Amino acid sequence: MTVPGGDRRVLLVGGGGGLLGRAVLESFAPSWRVRSLHRHAVARESELGVEWVPADVAALTDWKPVLKDVQAVVNLAWYRWGPESRFRSLYDGLERMRLAASGTGIPVVQVSVPPAPAHLETGLPYLTYKRRFDGAVAAGGAPFAILRPTLMFARGDVLLGSMLRQILRYPVFPMFGDGRSRLSPIAASDVARSIERAASNPPNATWDLGGPVAYRYRALTDRMFALLGKRARYWTLSPSGSRRLAALMQAFGSTLLYEYEVEWLLSDTLALPPSPSLNGPLQRVEPFLRVEAERLVGHVVPDLGPLRSDG
Repeated sequence: MTVPGGDRRVLLVGGGGGLLGRAVLESFAPSWRVRSLHRHAVARESELGVEWVPADVAALTDWKPVLKDVQAVVNLAWYRWGPESRFRSLYDGLERMRLAASGTGIPVVQVSVPPAPAHLETGLPYLTYKRRFDGAVAAGGAPFAILRPTLMFARGDVLLGSMLRQILRYPVFPMFGDGRSRLSPIAASDVARSIERAASNPPNATWDLGGPVAYRYRALTDRMFALLGKRARYWTLSPSGSRRLAALMQAFGSTLLYEYEVEWLLSDTLALPPSPSLNGPLQRVEPFLRVEAERLVGHVVPDLGPLRSDG
């Protein structure tokens, strides 16, 4: 077991089992003592000597013992989908945490999401409660950072890695709109480095975090087909047809893709510029896609080089 050598203690709200949480653990563990609050045990946390607090963020009422000796709080807790009541309960729990932390001046790093189309910002509980908590953190009086990463990639992600698996499995892949929407994916490990920097020196500001290159959506899917050794074949859908397909999948209980995520993709607002909050180069997505493709097909695939930037 690796025992972190640093004296600083960070409270990780939401745990180290998710896509970003795993990257945050690896970034913080060498120089911070990590206390992680979430409901289910995570093997990697145990390996890194993390102090696990088994609790439900939405239900916890007394945060003082959890915040004892903590020098920074990092919140990763949120849901992708659910009824309004689910987000309200989570918001209430996080607000209790924020009030307890701000009362002692503990910095809070809130991981949020980039701006979305206006009708989603005002009509989707996923966003309305997240923005409400963002605002409370910014106005709370304690040191803070609000980080808004665009689409993240890492092994096990629900976007690019999932797309590769679907392209390998099925003869055609749905193309939402004309495929010209732009994305600037950012590695979860790069976001984790930004979080650690913000926890060490809170900027009292909001940072939008984009990856190093903006790509057209169609360019990324074409590359995935090529890496898997398949000819690109698409089921092209209009924007309204794309939303209807996602809504149908959602109605049948699929968590692969939600209707609001398709709307967000089609809005062409996810190509954020490279983050100014990091030192050193950011990871491009092409090497990640190649490694994931090799893992799926079980053999070496050609290095097809960098894609053209469409930023």
